[in-house]
Parts: sequence; C-alpha cells; structure tokens
Amino acid sequence: MAATALLWTTTPRAQSAPQKLPTITLGAGMHNIRAEVASTPEQHQIGLMFRKEMAPNDGMLFIFDRPGQQCFWMKNTLIPLSVAFIADDGTVVNLDEMAPQTLESHCSTRPVRHVLEMNAGWFARKGIKPGSKLSGAPFGTPR
Repeated sequence: MAATALLWTTTPRAQSAPQKLPTITLGAGMHNIRAEVASTPEQHQIGLMFRKEMAPNDGMLFIFDRPGQQCFWMKNTLIPLSVAFIADDGTVVNLDEMAPQTLESHCSTRPVRHVLEMNAGWFARKGIKPGSKLSGAPFGTPR
C-alpha cells in the first residue's frame, strides 16, 4: 500500500485547464519564437494539454536535466503540433508531426535535453529541418 500511496502523491494534480509558464525568446533563422519553458517533471507531463489554440509563433520548450531519448505523445492535447528534438548547441536533431489526442510515441533519434513543440507545420513552413540551428539562452547563444 505504501508504494501505491507514493505513486498517487507524485503524479500531477488533476488538471483540465492549460498551464501557464514563464516565456523566453528563441530564434530560428530570422523567426522569433515565444516559448513557454517546461522544466519540471510535472510541467513536462502536462505540456500543452487542454489548449484550444496557440498563437502562430508561440510554443513550449521542454528542458530536461540530462540528455536522453525523449518521447512525447498527445494525450489530452487538443491541437496538432510539430515537435523538434534539439541538441545542447541548438541543432535540430529530428522533427515529427503529432496528431491531437493520440497516444503514439514521437521520439528523439538520439539523446537530447531540449524539445520544442510548435503548431503543426510550423517548422516546415519556416524551412527548419534536421541540422538547422536555433538560438537563445538554453543553447548558449544570444537572441
């Protein structure tokens, strides 16, 4: 029973509204991104759940403590998203498109600490592909 009680106390509180997190500005070539920063396990788990819309250049940057294979799904996420898995220097490792309210895993092809979610098709429309570089404080470059 103690293990079950511990599990219940470590899961995020029940939530049905979007979380609002501090933002930073990132750069993707000549494009600015206003990214909310999710840096705790609870913030990672909630992510962009329950959002009905997102501004065209807004997104969410997930920052993990150490590099690893990061995998994302779309449970309770109402809008389609594009995801970029990003190396510590800001290089895009791989990209994927994610359909709303699905449980399919979308994973980095190598260990990363940064993941950026944007509206579906954003990276393709801006010409961002694997090997492209993003700038901003998390990547050690100014924006």
